[in-house]
Amino acid sequence: MKWTKFKIKTVVDAEDIIISSLYDIGLEGAQIEDKVPLTALEKEQMFVDILPEKEEDDGIAYLSFFVEENEDGDLLFQDRITDKEEILEKVKKELESVRIFMEIGEGTVEVEETEDIDWINNWKQFFHQFYIDDLLVVPSWEEVPETDRDKKILHIDPGTAFGTGMHETTQLCIRQLKKYITPHTELLDVGTGSGILSIVSLMYGIRHAVGTDLDPCALEAVKENMQANQIGQERLEMLIGNIISDREIQDRVGYDRYDIVVANILADVLVPLTPVIVKHLKPGGIYITSGIIDNKEKAVTEAIEAAGLTVAEVAYQGEWVSITARK
Repeated sequence: MKWTKFKIKTVVDAEDIIISSLYDIGLEGAQIEDKVPLTALEKEQMFVDILPEKEEDDGIAYLSFFVEENEDGDLLFQDRITDKEEILEKVKKELESVRIFMEIGEGTVEVEETEDIDWINNWKQFFHQFYIDDLLVVPSWEEVPETDRDKKILHIDPGTAFGTGMHETTQLCIRQLKKYITPHTELLDVGTGSGILSIVSLMYGIRHAVGTDLDPCALEAVKENMQANQIGQERLEMLIGNIISDREIQDRVGYDRYDIVVANILADVLVPLTPVIVKHLKPGGIYITSGIIDNKEKAVTEAIEAAGLTVAEVAYQGEWVSITARK
């Protein structure tokens, strides 16, 4: 399927007004490109492995709108056939109307034809093999270099469940886990996602892991990633449900059972999670947390201490924090 793309060069302050104005004439779903830095809240809410790299903000914004083409090259717009020139004229008219009462910068419009975007495979241009200390993380579409074949290798792809190892919070957890795991470790992985933390721990020799997640997608993601890394399915048990509020999940997870609980989740979840997790840890057990943006460190520390745990270590990477505590 082909689309015609109308790309407007404007300024950041005019983004919302222009999008609203063009929505009124039938253009919807704007793609916004600017260099505005992400706020701490936005980074915490995104919590994705591959964050966009931003240059210094120059105040310029590009707004792109897409209109579907039929086989004859005509545009399907507002349930009727039209052409580029008609839509372009309407867009320019709206831009000039907005310009009367606010600065919109150049307000120029580029028109180009584009094919359907393969969003899944577009990950491949951003995600390449990389090291987390001695662990080599390799996506399925790349070969392991001959010189690295004797290294410890994690095979994992970006997918519907969070966790490829690129995010600072994941790397913080992996480094903390390696300090505390033993061949006898029973691990509870809360917010398992892709299973990366459990799988890495199993690769480094722990006995067994249990994972919980709210998202049913985690089941298939974990299964695929275990197969990719030749981890037997019996070594990691997955449960779908909310361990904070679901007593059945708590009972199935088991009490006073785990040497380590790891939770790479948002700070706002860690606060209510922590007093629940205490019941699942063995005496002397280790609680590893991450997913904490730096301005939320105090709130999580207070929750950990209020639950009767002792903070053992605090680690930092970029704007993210990992707090490790002991029962």
